[in-house]
Amino acid sequence: MTRSKAGTMVCVLALATAATTGTPPGKEAAMKAPTTALLVIDIQNFYFEGGRLVLVGPVEASRHALALLDRFRARHWPVIHVQHLPKDQSAPSPDSGDPQYRIHADVLPLPGETVICKHNANAFRDTDLAAVLGKLGVTKLVICGMQTHMCVEAAARAAADLGFEVTVVRDACATRALAFNGVDVPAALVHAAALAAIANSYARVVSTEEELAELN
Repeated sequence: MTRSKAGTMVCVLALATAATTGTPPGKEAAMKAPTTALLVIDIQNFYFEGGRLVLVGPVEASRHALALLDRFRARHWPVIHVQHLPKDQSAPSPDSGDPQYRIHADVLPLPGETVICKHNANAFRDTDLAAVLGKLGVTKLVICGMQTHMCVEAAARAAADLGFEVTVVRDACATRALAFNGVDVPAALVHAAALAAIANSYARVVSTEEELAELN
């Protein structure tokens, strides 16, 4: 974990290793580094069965996220994990701390992959995420994770405002039912409304199949 001069919090695992990826085996070292990174947001145990805030379809979403991870890893393209932590914790907890806050086993970071820790919905707020992306030379972000209407949407909006070209992968995200002013809103409608707002102004919204086809 490090702190920036402004006091913002970021915990980064093996950033130096992650920053040097981008040249697949057998390719010339002078090959241009990739400008696209995968941002995996808050796929953590508390959103799954037995967790404190169970979502609708978290397993399916995590498996789609894993398909994206596999593709980016195979290409040696940057992968950044985001982990939401309780207010009293400021370091990542892959195998310690409250098990509810651990990143889910389906999408565990590999050695050398960057983990950004946050205490707010927006992964860019009070973290060094933007600086990390800048150091990697990233201009395009592919975003997946949980919850669609909250942390995923917040990151997509913030990234677009910062000038990144953003893609959100709809079936690699999941959310839950909400209620407002006596109206119950099913998870599917919460998910669709959030994606509609994102697609209207902030990002492309595609399926995992579509994104993998584009990456081919």
